[in-house]
Amino acid sequence: MTNNDEWSGNRSGSGESPDKLPSLPHWFEGSEYTHRVACAIAKYGPIARTTLAQLLGLSQGALSRITSDLIYAGVIEELPGDSVTRGPLPQGFTPKESSDRRGRPQTALALCANARTFVGVKANGTCAVAAAVNAHGEVVSGRHEAAFPDRSPESVTATIARLVNECVVDVTGSALPAPIAVGVAIGGHVANDDRTVTFAPFLRWDHDVPLAAMVTRATNLPCGVYNDIDSLLVDASWFGPGVGLEAFAVLTIGIGIGYSLAMRGRPVSYPDKSYGLLGHVLVDPEGPRCTAEHIGCAQCLTDDSLADQYSQMMGRACTFDDFARDARAGVPQASRLLDKTCFRLGSLIATVANIAMPSKVMVAGESAFLAKMAIDPIRDGINRYRHSQASPVEFTVVDHDWQLWAKAAASRVIVRYLE
Repeated sequence: MTNNDEWSGNRSGSGESPDKLPSLPHWFEGSEYTHRVACAIAKYGPIARTTLAQLLGLSQGALSRITSDLIYAGVIEELPGDSVTRGPLPQGFTPKESSDRRGRPQTALALCANARTFVGVKANGTCAVAAAVNAHGEVVSGRHEAAFPDRSPESVTATIARLVNECVVDVTGSALPAPIAVGVAIGGHVANDDRTVTFAPFLRWDHDVPLAAMVTRATNLPCGVYNDIDSLLVDASWFGPGVGLEAFAVLTIGIGIGYSLAMRGRPVSYPDKSYGLLGHVLVDPEGPRCTAEHIGCAQCLTDDSLADQYSQMMGRACTFDDFARDARAGVPQASRLLDKTCFRLGSLIATVANIAMPSKVMVAGESAFLAKMAIDPIRDGINRYRHSQASPVEFTVVDHDWQLWAKAAASRVIVRYLE
């Protein structure tokens, strides 16, 4: 097994063709099982060797050889087994205790989290947020944010490059190694090569943009570009509430409605998944019409629709912020709309659960805070559309922070780096 940290390519920023630019590197070169072991330790570590061997179906001898190579390469490390909190294990997996108590004290294997750093960037319609993370997806820099001068690919790239440089300065000013790659998350559709944006409505891009190549030229770092909701899904599946689940879904509410599903930690691939299709699923047959004239579809959960609904209730023009402020203050009309909105959200969660059958649904997005304000109506909405004998739908609501989305972009690069 060999390290593969150095990459060759254009470092001058000249107009070298995209196919000659460096691709995302791998941490090491090794067998399929070597990469599987490293990925399992990244997800489930700290983990005992005996448990890891059972999980991957490897003999103790084979696992010992692989982990020795990974330790030598600086990818993983041994920790005292009795002094660390063990990581989660895959859903339904129960390790068998070893009957052999002889030999050296048991240790736990963990990824060398601070051996590598990466930069993640979340590009919105008007600005970008960036953060550096270590190999375990933990933020190790300050928060860096900047507005785009305009929405042109060139301006977006220049802003991203400035934020990446700020993150690099943060990291190199500490004891951590300099970042080795950049991940960019964007709302829209990205080609399968993880390099080309084909559609980005918030940036008003309706043509192919080779964003990864542009960022690489501007930063001298390899870059991958990803759909933002898929990135959030992968981050949660590797380093968050989706670790070890057979099926896990992310549902986002805010300016739009987003959805992505992971099976065993990998996003389900579908060519049209980035076009907001879940936003037109029926959630209330008596709900308002959307711009496409659908009655009661999930678009009624978006910020603009909520502002319109609240304006009609109050008899005057109101913004989404007005509604949110009044809901927090307990204004009766706002409270009624909040309960109705969360009931509709519950019905959407139930629809996802009934069709995709995930073990858990994570609710995120700019307006996810509404879900925390009215949990009971969400459960009522779920129960209305679930069979009485069906198992309860587990869901979790995460606080919104664009830095989380930036971190998620870096997590996509980390997964590529390990696999």
